[in-house]
This record gives sequence, C-alpha cells and structure tokens, in this order.
Amino acid sequence: MIATDIVASLVVFLVALPLCIGVAAASGVPVALGIVSGIVGGLVVGFLPGSNLQVSGPAAGLAALVLEAVNDHGLEMLGPIVLATGLLQMVLGALKAGRFFQAIPVSVIGGMLAGIGLPLILGQLYALSDHAQLGSALKNAAGLPTLFSDTFADRSATQALVLGALAVTICALWKKVPKPLGALPAPLVAVALGALLAALLGMRVKTVDFGSLGNAVLIPGPERFAGLADPAVLGVVVTFTVIASAESLFSAAAVDRLHSGPRTRYNPELFSQGVGNAVAGALGALPVTAVIARSSANVQAGATTKVSRVLHGAWLLGFGLLLPGVLGLIPVSVLAGILVHSGWKLLDPGQFPKMWRKDRGEGVVMVVTTGAIVAGNLLEGVLAGVAVAILLAAVRMSRVRVDTVTEGDSALLVMSGNATFLRLPQLIATLEPLSARSGVQLDLTAVSHLDLACREEVEQWAQRQRGKGAAVEVLLPRTDPEPWQRPTSLSGQQDVDLRPLGPLGPRQGGRS
Repeated sequence: MIATDIVASLVVFLVALPLCIGVAAASGVPVALGIVSGIVGGLVVGFLPGSNLQVSGPAAGLAALVLEAVNDHGLEMLGPIVLATGLLQMVLGALKAGRFFQAIPVSVIGGMLAGIGLPLILGQLYALSDHAQLGSALKNAAGLPTLFSDTFADRSATQALVLGALAVTICALWKKVPKPLGALPAPLVAVALGALLAALLGMRVKTVDFGSLGNAVLIPGPERFAGLADPAVLGVVVTFTVIASAESLFSAAAVDRLHSGPRTRYNPELFSQGVGNAVAGALGALPVTAVIARSSANVQAGATTKVSRVLHGAWLLGFGLLLPGVLGLIPVSVLAGILVHSGWKLLDPGQFPKMWRKDRGEGVVMVVTTGAIVAGNLLEGVLAGVAVAILLAAVRMSRVRVDTVTEGDSALLVMSGNATFLRLPQLIATLEPLSARSGVQLDLTAVSHLDLACREEVEQWAQRQRGKGAAVEVLLPRTDPEPWQRPTSLSGQQDVDLRPLGPLGPRQGGRS
C-alpha cells in the first residue's frame, strides 16, 4: 500500500510541476513562488485532516485574480492578502461553514468556472506568442485582432505560438494515446517536448526565469499588514476566501465520487486549506486550493492514504532546490498552452446548451454569472448569479392558482398556492373585475403561504368594497397568525356556504 502511494506521489509531482510554474507565470509573480505554494500544499495541507486524497497547490482558477491584485496593490501585498485569506478560512472552518458552500446552485458553480476559464484563456492567448496581456478580460478580447497581426509579423512570436499550439494539442489529445506512453501526464509531455524543440531548433522564445526558492520567498514585514485596512484590499481578501474555499470544497465533492474510501469532512478541510494559505501568505507565495487535476491524478494512480500528497510536496521541494536550472529551459508559451487547455476545461462551452435544455431558468443563471464575472470580477459575478438564482427560486415557489365562479351578482374566488409579493400584480388583476359585484367570497384557505403584502391587499380591497355596501367574506388560511374576525356574508348573515355556486366551495378556515 505504501509502495502504491509512493508511485502515486511521483505521478502527482509530474502533473503538479508544470502547473505550479504555469500558474505562477500567469499570475504575474516569480515562477518560484508557484513551487513554494505547491510545497505548502503538500507538506502542510497534506498532513492536515479533511480529505485524504485531494491534493492542494496554486490553482489556475485564481491566476487572473492574483494578477489583478498584484497589478493593483503590488507583489509585496500578496503575502498579507493570502495570509488574511487563510485566517478567514480557518474562522469559517471553526464556525462549521464548510457545508454552506454545498448550498450554491449548480448553475452558479458552472457559471463561476466558466467565468474563471474564459478570462484565463483570453489572458494566456497573449502569452502563447510571448506578448504581455492588456489587463481585464474585455481589454484582452478587444486586443485580439492586433495581437494576431503582431504575432504573424514577428518570427520569434510565431515560433512561440507554434510551441504553445503544440502544447494545447498535446493536452487535448493525449488521453487518446495508448498506454504505457499515454500514462505519462500530458502537461509533462508538453513541457518536455516544447523545451526539447526550442533547444534543438534554436528558437528565440521566452523561457522561464526561475531564480531560486530562497530568493523568491517574500516574508511580509509588519508595515505591509497595515495595507489590509484598505477597503479595496479587504475586498480582494473576501474574493480570495470565497473562491479558494469554493474551489477546494467543490473539488472535494468531485474527488469523493472517484473513490470508495473515507469521505471528505468539509469543515476540517476548509480549516486545513486556511492553514495552508496562512503559511503560503507568511512566505509571500500564491494562494493554495485543492486542485481537481492533481487530485484526480492522485486517485487514478492508486493512492489510498495521505502519504502520496505529502510526498509530492517533498518531490517539489527537492526539485526546486537541486534542479532549478532545468526549469530555465521551459518556454513560457508552452506553459501558456497548458493553461489555455485548463481554461477551456473550466469554460466547458457544452455545459451552456446542456443546462438550457435541462432548465432554461438555470441556464439564464449560468449565463448571468459568467457574463458578470467577465465584465466585472469574480466575487461580483458569483453574487449576481446567486441573486438571480434566489429570484428564480422565489418566482417558482410563488405560484398561485385562482378559480372564480359567478352566479348572478355574486362571486366566489378560490385561491391556492403561495401568495407572495411577487404575485401581487396577479392578485390585483384578479380582484379588479369583482369590484362591481354586490357579494363576493374570497376563499384563501388552500393558500400555503400568504405574505403581508398580499394579505393587506385582500383586506384593503374587502374594506373598500364594504364601504360601497357590498357583502364581502374573506376566509383566511388556517395557518394565518392574526386573530380571525367573523365574516360579513353575501346576504348579510354569518356562516354562509356558497357550495351551490359550483364545485368550488369554501373550506373551513380563518375569516376576516
């Protein structure tokens, strides 16, 4: 069993190495910081409780957010931001808030992942040809025509694009390669082949500037923590917390489906991720989350205990200390190609028509979430998606059926369902035609929920009609908490029964 876990740790290491480097490059930070975060994900989070098999490290999903934070607040503030994120995650874990993330609608999750993937793709299209991205997703999208013309006008940029496109192709098609060759991780094959071609053909493309692990660590001084008082910085902390926590716990749910071992304990897992981010922040490194690519590779390699994920961190540490020069041979465009493929999997364009066919309302929620993220930022997009999902649920729960029976100058209105303020226009439109009648009975005893807005509309309408001399009786739901009043019947008597009007007769309930 231990031997299997050791083999699995090597597989995870080979998957994690290019991803750590690529995420760091996409985040606009020294590449070595990606390795540092990978080490923390293995040697710190790997030991802690929560999930035995999912593996943590820097995630592609946060790359665009980190890049924006570094551009806005400087690399020196990254450590305090990540540290504060970790502490907030630890508080949430201690308060048992881990299960809360399971309540987020599937459509919002899909939209969030797509909203992460699309900006990641747009940004890495520039790195594919050794160009600097322009900034936001919208700016990057607007600059694509210029990017393409500039790329094909520059020999070196074209060479970088060829290597990047090769990396994308390998990552997309490698699963079709038969074993034993197909058992190698696609990102590792892409990196090795790209570096080999660049060296053999003498391509003048940008390569990774690794430096050293020791020089990359940026332990924040006390003066840096004063920046956390800035509301803009606090907004970044909250965004990192929400997204890192959600990504880790969504990954846990996915990994639990891949194996039959012990299930993830969500609150301890959230606390453990917080400890990892607190340590990563203290080192000035990238935020840490559980990553499905590493985690699924760990399960598929036969891991059964925490040994594999801990050892993968040890392999990253040894490689970073002993073989840093090897990383300097890797073309940046190859890493960009790996991340473009990762972004495409996050975007998953096929999920939109699939969701639309399954549930059009949820399809709208998914599109709104993705669009709001691309146009604004990730936190705003998720909040917008949740708001639309709540509104959709409220509208669907607030369904009312109204049946009206008339006899001469009298009318019986029977209502059932949930009468909330969202159905107030429908209620008003239903009552208006009855205003000319001299006798009306409103039977609301079958209404499951009658909120204050609808109740007051019914009572005020009844009062107005009584003021005109009409006989109005209102039967309220039995669950209504207000005191019941004896009714004024259609004939001016009490205890009226309108069953002769038809099959819709009043049921026993409260009266006003």
